[in-house]
Amino acid sequence: MQMRKIGAQGFEVSCLALGAMGYGELKDRSDLIKVIRTAVDQGVSLIDTAEVYGPWTNEEIVGEALAPVRDRVQIATKFGWDIDQTTGKHLGDVNSRPEQIRRAVEGSLRRLRVDCIDLLYQHRVDPKVPMDDVAGTVKDLIAEGKARHFGMSEAGAASIQRAHAVYPVTALQSEFSLWTREPEAEILPLIEKLDIGLIPYSPLGKGFLTGRINASASFEANDIRSRTPRFSPEAIAKNRALIEAIARVGTGIGATPAQVALAWLLTKRPFIVPLFGTRSVDRLQENLGAADVVLSEAEFAEIDGLSAGFDVTGARYPKDIMGYSGR
Repeated sequence: MQMRKIGAQGFEVSCLALGAMGYGELKDRSDLIKVIRTAVDQGVSLIDTAEVYGPWTNEEIVGEALAPVRDRVQIATKFGWDIDQTTGKHLGDVNSRPEQIRRAVEGSLRRLRVDCIDLLYQHRVDPKVPMDDVAGTVKDLIAEGKARHFGMSEAGAASIQRAHAVYPVTALQSEFSLWTREPEAEILPLIEKLDIGLIPYSPLGKGFLTGRINASASFEANDIRSRTPRFSPEAIAKNRALIEAIARVGTGIGATPAQVALAWLLTKRPFIVPLFGTRSVDRLQENLGAADVVLSEAEFAEIDGLSAGFDVTGARYPKDIMGYSGR
């Protein structure tokens, strides 16, 4: 597995990372643990989760899965949603008050079975709490040995700059893919200037860029795609043209659409570490194969141009969730 250094402090991780979002169903707990451990055996060194996933269930599964291999991985988790720290109930809004951050981190440490979190993210910016207070609290937690690196997720340029002025931000996690390219306008140049890594989540467009989703697809009620405009049958039908074009390029270079999408990100910048999720060992192996896909300048330009010239139908999130992004 190729490695990449991100952030000014030289945080070194595998070039592809595994996200544990969506691991809340206990009926397949053993299979999910198998996926995580297989990823580590294949050289994946960054495993990503958050207290809100479940809430808490995902961190528990990640903690169990990684306990035997802790010395081979870096663990990322997140605070920032308003989770009742006694009951685990999601209260529906964000909460980055210093006392909430500290209680959330203590819970994460316990569930993950670790003494220190390698990469601690603020999950979403809380406009009610000054960024100096948030970054200052994380700075203190790092000084206390409870975290090693500071990350932000879906933050806007002004918030990133304010946080970075208090304590260096190692990584930004934001949605970025062949059909979500908004970060290129302002965020990508900023983090490149500040020497902050980018760990794009949903690099496969919530599964769309694998080529396996068509207009007849149906999603369970608790699946965010069931109410995401980009995944309405009408939007999927129109957006299929993008995946079909990507698939044609992939056929020419012997790569699946998913591998093309991940290879494009790996080629885009040396400080990008795509973060994908899967419940399947087969899909895990397919995605990891992207690290072996070497795009020529012409191939990269063709893929980049296909994506840049495509007008994607539908917003990437429902309105209520989009309201928490880019603040």
